[in-house]
Amino acid sequence: MKAGITGTGHYVPDKVLTNFDLEKIVETNDEWIRTRTGIEERRIAEDDMDTSDMAYRAAVNALEEAEITGEDLDLILVATVTPDTPFPSVSCMLQARLGASKAAAMDLSAACSGFMYGMITAKQFVDTGVYKNILVIGVEKLSKITDWSDRNTCVLFGDGAGAAVIGPVSDDRGILSFELGADGSGGKYLFQDEDYLSMNGREVFKFAVRQMPESSVNVVEKAGFKKEDVDYLIPHQANIRIMEAAREKLGIPVEKMATSVKKYGNTSAASIPIALSEGVKNGKIKEDDLVVLVGFGGGLTWGAVAFKWGR
Repeated sequence: MKAGITGTGHYVPDKVLTNFDLEKIVETNDEWIRTRTGIEERRIAEDDMDTSDMAYRAAVNALEEAEITGEDLDLILVATVTPDTPFPSVSCMLQARLGASKAAAMDLSAACSGFMYGMITAKQFVDTGVYKNILVIGVEKLSKITDWSDRNTCVLFGDGAGAAVIGPVSDDRGILSFELGADGSGGKYLFQDEDYLSMNGREVFKFAVRQMPESSVNVVEKAGFKKEDVDYLIPHQANIRIMEAAREKLGIPVEKMATSVKKYGNTSAASIPIALSEGVKNGKIKEDDLVVLVGFGGGLTWGAVAFKWGR
């Protein structure tokens, strides 16, 4: 059996926090944020909406597109660093809400690379025929671990959820290649210190502009294709300059790269699946397109996937 994506979904909160809103909170301005990050606004979940609530909404959307129900799921994997509680896991909460009575469930922690790790974990179960339908979700409520007095980090992050159903697809489609990696020695550059997220922006930027382009090229070559064969690139939506580095390395035109960072900011594990779901729903990802997903995150971690879209 060949693992691929059979359905996608996403959810973002209604509340919009613009750069102009942030000007009233910390010493910053719209032009500074836009030119350095590409972000214009981000979505913030209300206090009574938790991580599992956003994950549920994205999951329902993905199951509908895959034309299955919770009862059809064999496994639920949730990538998040902002769970409702340390336990029970968000995945177990979802299992109950979705009526996925036969599904196993667990959360993964790989920060912004989490969805990639979840997707490749799911691939192993489908490829071996052990499981047929696996729900993979990247979801974060980063607003609850953001220090709103720190202008270096509070301008970057937002909340949201993205989901994909991984299942068997035809032999000429599906996940073709992947790369996962980690460098624990860099964990000191991006971490949660007591209540809040802390980041050495300079060091993370240096790591990302090196790793994202390299991993993108690696998975394309592993899949047996050339850079010019890539139809659509979905990089982790962290910073437009980092994203541009990956795009330029692949040599693809700007219209072939997802750029939802402008609307949502950095949603960590949710950023890639949100952009993936939007790309499918707005027609930018078409049947038999060669798509590359690539991300990096705290840990430090990274991951990339090349796949042919379609069932």
